[in-house]
Amino acid sequence: MGDDELEAGRQAYARRQWEAAREHLTRVDPATLGVDDLRALSSAAYLTGDRNAAIGYLQRAHSLDVAAGDRLAAAREAHFLAMIFSTSGEPAVGAGWVARAERLVEDESDDAAIRGHLLIHEMFRRLFSGDLAGMLASCERIEQIGRTRGDPDLVTFALASSGRALLYLGRVREGLARLDEAMVGLATGEVSPIMAGQIYCSMIEGCQEISDYERMTQWTEALTRWCDDQLGLVAFTGQCAVHRGQILRARASFPEALAELALAIERYRANGMDPAVGLAMYERGEILRTLGDLEGAGAAYDEAATWGHEPQPGLSLLWLAHGRTAAAATSIRRVLDEARDPVARSRRLGPAVDILCAAGALDEADRASVELGSIAESFGCQALNATASYAAALVALARDDPAGSLTHLRRAWKLWIDLGARYDAARARVRIALALRALGDTVSATSELSVAQRTFAELGAEPARREVERLLATGLPDGLTSREVEVLRLVATGRSNPQIAAALFLSEKTVARHLSNIFVKTGVTSRTAAAAYAHEHDLA
Repeated sequence: MGDDELEAGRQAYARRQWEAAREHLTRVDPATLGVDDLRALSSAAYLTGDRNAAIGYLQRAHSLDVAAGDRLAAAREAHFLAMIFSTSGEPAVGAGWVARAERLVEDESDDAAIRGHLLIHEMFRRLFSGDLAGMLASCERIEQIGRTRGDPDLVTFALASSGRALLYLGRVREGLARLDEAMVGLATGEVSPIMAGQIYCSMIEGCQEISDYERMTQWTEALTRWCDDQLGLVAFTGQCAVHRGQILRARASFPEALAELALAIERYRANGMDPAVGLAMYERGEILRTLGDLEGAGAAYDEAATWGHEPQPGLSLLWLAHGRTAAAATSIRRVLDEARDPVARSRRLGPAVDILCAAGALDEADRASVELGSIAESFGCQALNATASYAAALVALARDDPAGSLTHLRRAWKLWIDLGARYDAARARVRIALALRALGDTVSATSELSVAQRTFAELGAEPARREVERLLATGLPDGLTSREVEVLRLVATGRSNPQIAAALFLSEKTVARHLSNIFVKTGVTSRTAAAAYAHEHDLA
């Protein structure tokens, strides 16, 4: 019985059926499991979301290797234990295991594979201390050892991590080239499962940070397939759901994004990764703020902060939405001061321009806009270029240059449309309308506002919809609403009530009510007179 279970567990492990592998191997008498089977059982437990069990099995394997005098194997186990503890919010424990591993390999050559694996910890220390040049040097050494020793884990990890370092140093095109090469390594299937999952998530996060949604989408789809191909996999499925949620938020599919984020939170907690919940809660706050649930957004930002995730720039934008403009401006200035590398600044400069324009700090807003434009040009990512163009347009509008703003706005609108970012494209439409209105083209302005209003209504973006409603009301004669103007415009084309109902997705009864209101407000008594009124007031 024991031998059958052991063989079944080994076969399931080879097929990457982690839950089955774990079930079979745990039925074997623990005293009879060798170190290879204990390592396999540890990996299966980790990948099915039980980190505590993974640690226990790996510690047993480590003890057996120490007792047998296999210092190299014991050092590798100590390294893996350090990685688990360090990524689970216990860095001090992780550092202890690193020290043990380094002591065990004192006699190993400098280019031994284990040296490359232990350099991973040095690389992370340099990253977290802000030493990006040192981080890059560590990656180069890890890659060199990996190529010398034929270790695909080391080579692919070094490519991905050096790519991230280059992004932070502002060398985005070089960084992306390294990430692309790392993705080729993942596609070969040579990288071990736990390392592969970590690299996938790191690379997707890097793309999200620079607003490269094209790569982010493609690689998230690849990660989703990778997860789906491994039965019983829990590890990395939380990160996968967060990335899907981020993509859906960018495309304004807000209900679907919220569902993915809820799944991510559930998976993070199932996998013992509660600190990672902070990112998912921040993304949830961003969506709720957009939808107008300001109280819910505030609660989500608070929980994100509780788990150690900086709730900015969303929190500053939330204060702006509450009318606390001075507080928002003070906060965003602090956030910008703390952002040193171009990647971090690229994610804060767009919101900063919004807030600083609202606060009347136009010189600051202009400087932020110019810097964002420079970063966007160097990054070469569509979404960031759209944000930079929109920011430049906001400054131009605030400085009474509507004609100058239009070029920027139409570029932002086109880029966002190409990306499927409907909410952002509608925001650009609103500013296009304001520019057109300032230039005296009220008919075109009303048309742009009407389209934006419909988009916001479809997306459930209530604050933006209400803003457009107010803008339409302020530019319309005789107290007509924007919907009444839409009906009036179609009346002027000669359409019947059923045709108008079909065009505007209304009932005929609602169209008749709107038409009655139009007659009362404008003083006309027939459809012909209503059409004439529309032409006289440039509403046709």
